[in-house]
Amino acid sequence: MEKKSVIKFSHCEKDIFCFFVPEKCPECGVSFSSGRLEEAPIRIPNPFSNGHKTPCCFLVAPAEENNLREFDGGSDLHTGITDTNGVVFNYTKPGVRQDQRGWEMCISIPLIQPDMFNLLNQWDQYLNKFSDAEMWDPAYKRFDKETHNCYNYTLMFLNRVLAAQGKGSLTKDQFTQSFVLPKIKRACKYTTMCREISQNYFYIVDSPVNTS
Repeated sequence: MEKKSVIKFSHCEKDIFCFFVPEKCPECGVSFSSGRLEEAPIRIPNPFSNGHKTPCCFLVAPAEENNLREFDGGSDLHTGITDTNGVVFNYTKPGVRQDQRGWEMCISIPLIQPDMFNLLNQWDQYLNKFSDAEMWDPAYKRFDKETHNCYNYTLMFLNRVLAAQGKGSLTKDQFTQSFVLPKIKRACKYTTMCREISQNYFYIVDSPVNTS
């Protein structure tokens, strides 16, 4: 489901989130026709992107079993790696899939810088060779939700790339805590906010106390 743009403005010591700025404050009823906003409204960045338009990235998306296909903080997630054309390589029970659609709303984490030309030129070769390895063949080793899964596949590929660059590997905890978890938390918060606005038109919280 495509997310609408969320707008934030502040009034009467409240942060108010909505899809459009109303004519009056939903908290106190004061009209904004005279420009009585405390500051200009800002647009909250959407944490989701179209994975097929973000090459050479680590992707996180709701698993197919998640019927709502949303980040709600409790449902299973699925991970993949994009090639230079936006095809998503992801490991499932039948083996490695190459998806050309289905990852239109996901979390995207870039894995290489635009100026890393040598790695860009070899990215697809690395990804195809890695995905063809025997360990991802279900006839050789079966998918296991805990020990041999989509996350193992994506993290192992990332570490192969780091090794090719002469860099140290990342543990699952290091990568999760530093790169994945902060983005998942932001996505869950954004999803909750959108759901609240869709149901009640506004999402209202106390403004942070200014201690300066």
